Amino acid sequence: MARFAPPGFTGSPLVRIDNERDNQAYHDEQLARADAKLLRLTGLAPDVLDGGLLGWGPASEVAPDATLALLGLIDGAPHFVPIDPVQENGAQRSAAMSAALGQLKGDEAATYAVARCLIDWHSRHQFCPRCGKHTRPMRSGWARLCDKAAEGCGSEHFPRTDPVVIMLAEFEGKILVGRQKPWPQRNYSALAGFVEVGESIEEAVARELFEEAGVKATNVRYIASQPWPFPSQLMIACIAEVESADLNLDTREIEAAIWVDKDGVEAALRRDESGPFMPPPPFAIANTLLNAWVAGA
Repeated sequence: MARFAPPGFTGSPLVRIDNERDNQAYHDEQLARADAKLLRLTGLAPDVLDGGLLGWGPASEVAPDATLALLGLIDGAPHFVPIDPVQENGAQRSAAMSAALGQLKGDEAATYAVARCLIDWHSRHQFCPRCGKHTRPMRSGWARLCDKAAEGCGSEHFPRTDPVVIMLAEFEGKILVGRQKPWPQRNYSALAGFVEVGESIEEAVARELFEEAGVKATNVRYIASQPWPFPSQLMIACIAEVESADLNLDTREIEAAIWVDKDGVEAALRRDESGPFMPPPPFAIANTLLNAWVAGA
């Protein structure tokens, strides 16, 4: 397979130490270490330092009543993040957030993605979906418990990841990109949709392409995957050969779609104004997918 740059939000140096998450003594020992770090955030937004680095402070900065998750170890030092509820929509990405993501180094963005997903999940799972009782963090911030001691049902809940297929339809040397109405003019990207229950990746790719663009997939090949922390998807990038270039767009989902050849995609990735569209940002796996297709993946 042709080589291409790894997707955004991958490559974190975190050692996740899952085997110690149930060990409260270990958690407390790590928090008390002189080299323990605390991620500096404003709501869900990270502090970004020169050089594209995340801002970390000493763990002693933590508020007395704060709840922390132990993200893991980086270069042997424990790294924590506050997981108290935030009044912010984790699915939204402001212009300031996009700018911050554009500044972060790839491995730093990957570590931030882990922290953001955890914070947002805890904010949205304060109550048990089985019995409605309040839940509390457990496993060093990597789960929540509906505690029987507090008249709960005893259920344990773990951070979820929602699988999403994102794909390029391919026909006779061209690929299909589409745009949604709220996007800036000339911005196009790969088509995408959630994997439904009881559905394989290949079936989801074929269904979404037919539903959104009216094209029928004949062969689906996997390219790469990416965690997407807005709020907590796993993007599964594929390329699908299709029967024809005839389109039947679902205009509730897709405002417009165009077929683009390799030269056009290369111009778009250069952000050339003469190109047929403007591509998604480099940290999005749709950008990786376009680069992979150009490279012959």
